[in-house]
Amino acid sequence: MPTYILCSSLTAEGGQTLHTNPDRMIEVNREIAEFGCKLVGQYATLGIYDFVTIIEAPDNETIAHLSIDLSSRRTVKIMTLPAIPVSDLVGKLKEAKQMGHGSKPQNKAPK
Repeated sequence: MPTYILCSSLTAEGGQTLHTNPDRMIEVNREIAEFGCKLVGQYATLGIYDFVTIIEAPDNETIAHLSIDLSSRRTVKIMTLPAIPVSDLVGKLKEAKQMGHGSKPQNKAPK
C-alpha cells in the first residue's frame, strides 16, 4: 500500500480534548485501522506540528477521505503528504524516459 505522512497541529479544542482524555489518540488510531489504513508510526513532535503520523492507505482517495474526516472534527489541522520510497525514485530516475535531455549529461572536467 502507498505510504503517507500526516503532519498534524492541534486546535485549542484538540489540545483540551487530549489534556482531559489522553487515550483519545489511541481511540483515533483504532478508527484509522477500521478505515482500512495501517498505522506505521506516530510521533509527538516539537515545532509547528504536534504529531507526525505515518500511514499506509490503499490509495490517494482513501487517505484524502481519512484526512478530511479527521479534520472535520475541528480538533486538528492536517497536512497530508504522499511518501515515495527513495529506492522507487532512484529506479524511476534511471529509466530511459527523460525530459529536456536526449541522454544523461556527461561529467566534464573544467577547462
